Amino acid sequence: MVTDGQPRGRPWLLAPLLVVVTFVTYEPVWHAGFIWDDDDYVTSNITLRSLDGLRRIWFQLPATTQYYPLTHTTFWLEYHLWGLNPLGYHVVNVSLHALNAVLLWLVLRKLRVAGAWFAAAIFALHPVQVESVAWITERKNLLSGFFCLSALLAFLRFRPLSASATATAGDWRFYGLLFLGALLSKTAVCCLPVVIVLLMWWKLDHVRKRDVLALIPWFVASLTLGLITVLVESRLPNAGPTDWGLSVVHRGLLAGRALWFYAGKVFWPYPLTFVYPHWKVDASAAWQYLFPLAALAVPIALWSSRRRIGKGALAAVLCFAAMLLPVLGFLNIYFFRYSYVADHFQYLACIGLIALAVSAGAMMAQQHGHRGRGLGTLAAGVVLAVLAVSAWRRAHVYRDLETLWRDTLAKNPNCWLAHNNLGLVLSELGKREEAVRHWKAAAQIEPDYAEAHYNLGLALTQLGKPEEAIAQYQEALRVNPEHARARNNLGVALIKLGKTREAIKQFEQALQIEPNYPEAQNNLAWLLATLAPAEGGNPARAVTLAQSACEPGGHPVAQYLDTLAAAYAAVGRFNDAVTTAEQAIELAHCAGQPQTVKDIETHLESYRAGHPYRPSAEMSKP
Repeated sequence: MVTDGQPRGRPWLLAPLLVVVTFVTYEPVWHAGFIWDDDDYVTSNITLRSLDGLRRIWFQLPATTQYYPLTHTTFWLEYHLWGLNPLGYHVVNVSLHALNAVLLWLVLRKLRVAGAWFAAAIFALHPVQVESVAWITERKNLLSGFFCLSALLAFLRFRPLSASATATAGDWRFYGLLFLGALLSKTAVCCLPVVIVLLMWWKLDHVRKRDVLALIPWFVASLTLGLITVLVESRLPNAGPTDWGLSVVHRGLLAGRALWFYAGKVFWPYPLTFVYPHWKVDASAAWQYLFPLAALAVPIALWSSRRRIGKGALAAVLCFAAMLLPVLGFLNIYFFRYSYVADHFQYLACIGLIALAVSAGAMMAQQHGHRGRGLGTLAAGVVLAVLAVSAWRRAHVYRDLETLWRDTLAKNPNCWLAHNNLGLVLSELGKREEAVRHWKAAAQIEPDYAEAHYNLGLALTQLGKPEEAIAQYQEALRVNPEHARARNNLGVALIKLGKTREAIKQFEQALQIEPNYPEAQNNLAWLLATLAPAEGGNPARAVTLAQSACEPGGHPVAQYLDTLAAAYAAVGRFNDAVTTAEQAIELAHCAGQPQTVKDIETHLESYRAGHPYRPSAEMSKP
């Protein structure tokens, strides 16, 4: 990696320029909304709602999807500043990315890397970074990047990489705390200590033992928090399998291919997609061994050439690989279920290759004197313009869920995750037939995807096709027998076919899986209240279940109150039944549910006459 002296003139004027070009490039993000798992991190994250939630973020595992307490703390603060307005979250993301570009520039200047500002500008405007910036959930990437680059900058200030430099104990504590902040934002930065060792090897004639020993606390913190991350993710509900059937050989093949994939996206970021095709790792395919062999050949060649070209190139390549190490396949990552690679995995890792390419270009430009520098400046301007336009266009894809999933399917038609999630979006838009087509495609591509079968079953039930729906729910349960929602909705479909005893069994099993599942409580209570004892009715238990479904903190919706009224009538508490039914009617009126109002009024007539409600053969509830 080529080095040069410190920039002359007023270099600080370039920092605001980095910020401005970043904000202009990411203008489409200002108008974007929430996508995919932003609900887990923000919109449905109950820990953001209270001061006790903040305590749980830090001290309760697993109160959040991942134990990244600093990241979730920023979401907590923002929720109390602007609620669920996505603009605020997006502005913070873009601001962090711009700040990271400035920090990177300062780090590269400190390392005397030629073209430091240009490298930082590429980092800011590179389209592969859009996923990290435009996706609110990836605040963890941006925040960990901020602390990581700050820690590195602090290290370089307090321990300049020269043989004569010394460091104080206080200095170690300061940048150690910054690195801890990075880990508490996202543990994927755990390999920063390795990067620092590589930088010392590059810049110093020899690496001092005490400098390496001083990094031991960093390695310990990385290992500890990394294990906590693995523990939390393994205990998440519906986490599913995480070994993916990868042997040691498979993981080696995967790592080699992933390295070349990420390097390729740095130098040719097209096409980019939210979920890339899921590779088939085949140890019997000879061509797949070329990736790891070529990946090993590069550092070997650079090592052999270090006396001629210097150690910088090898250091840059190894830094790139080190920062990617946690996501190369040696560790189990849940996202591997969908794809082995993702743009946001290389948010910081790409810095090594960008700095190497820029410094090499600067060296070639300097070798050709004034003319070379002029052409180099022109080429740099063209590169930045192309990258900015590409990133600006890519940012539009993250405008909303429908745009994101349609773009993903255009580039990866076999992405069953995109088919399923686009189906959810279309269903909410009332495009149920199109949604069914996407859910069928998802189930066909990935037969063991329980959610696709579940969603398809739900849509078929709503379309009046209970027999087909039952088959889909049964498929979902084959894949995941603990799928409480599938059991509940299987019971609903069975009721539509008059199979009430079978339906009761499904509701019972759903409640065994999830005892406080209000919908299953309500559905089971309705059957127990409205069926005769000879048919499986149990009015007393129906009252208990219906009260539980309606209790504070549950779901006191009109339909649940209607069930509670039916349960009261079944045990002869007709006054309570009338009062509760009237409350249900009032709620249904407020919710704009005229058909529900009409149904409950029919039930109310029975209660006023002193009779429990008995449905007809065609049971419309639940």
